[in-house]
Amino acid sequence: MRDPNLEPTNHMSDQILWFITRGAGVVTLLLSTAVVCLGLLTVTRFSRPGWPRFLTVEVHRMVSLVTLIFLAIHILTAVLDPFTNLGLLAAVIPLASSYRPLAVALGVLSLHLTLAIIITSLLRDRIAHRVWRAIHWAAYASWPLSVWHGLTAGTDGFAPWMLAVDGICILAVITALAWRWAVGPTLRPSLDSVVAGRTER
Repeated sequence: MRDPNLEPTNHMSDQILWFITRGAGVVTLLLSTAVVCLGLLTVTRFSRPGWPRFLTVEVHRMVSLVTLIFLAIHILTAVLDPFTNLGLLAAVIPLASSYRPLAVALGVLSLHLTLAIIITSLLRDRIAHRVWRAIHWAAYASWPLSVWHGLTAGTDGFAPWMLAVDGICILAVITALAWRWAVGPTLRPSLDSVVAGRTER
C-alpha cells in the first residue's frame, strides 16, 4: 500500500513535470518560429553588401541548436509524466499514444520532419543539392504541425495567453513569408549558393 504521506510529494513532482513539459513546449514553439523566420529571411540578409554572415546563417544554426535542446526536454518530460502515460513508443510512433492520440501524433510528425532537416543537413555534402533543398523546404511543415499540436495536446491550448503566443508566432511567420516572396525571386541564385554552402565568408 502507498504511504499517504508520500502522495502530496508525488503529486507535486507530477505537477512539476507537467509544467516543465508545457513550458519547454512553448519555448520550443517560440524558438522554432524564430528558426523559420530566420530561414525565410536568410537570402535577403545575404543580398545586402557587408551584412555580417553570423547575423544570418550562424544565428540560424545557434537558435536551431537551442530549439533542439528544449524539444528534447519537452519530449523527455512528456514521456516521464505519469498523467499522460505517454511512453517512449508513443513519442516516436504516430497514433501510438493513448493520451489524445491525434494531438500527440501531430507533435510526433513534427519531430520526424525536424529530424529530417538535421539528418540531411549533416549529410549535405553527400547528397544532391536538389534533394537537400526539397527535404528542407518540405520540413517547414513541421512548424504548423507543432502549432496545431500545441493547441490540441495541452490542457491550456486554448487559454488566452497560449492563443496570444500562437498568434504572435503565426503573425511573425506570415510576415517573414510575405517578405521572403516579395524580394525572393530576384535572389534565387543567392539562395542556391547559400544552401549549397558556397557563400563566401
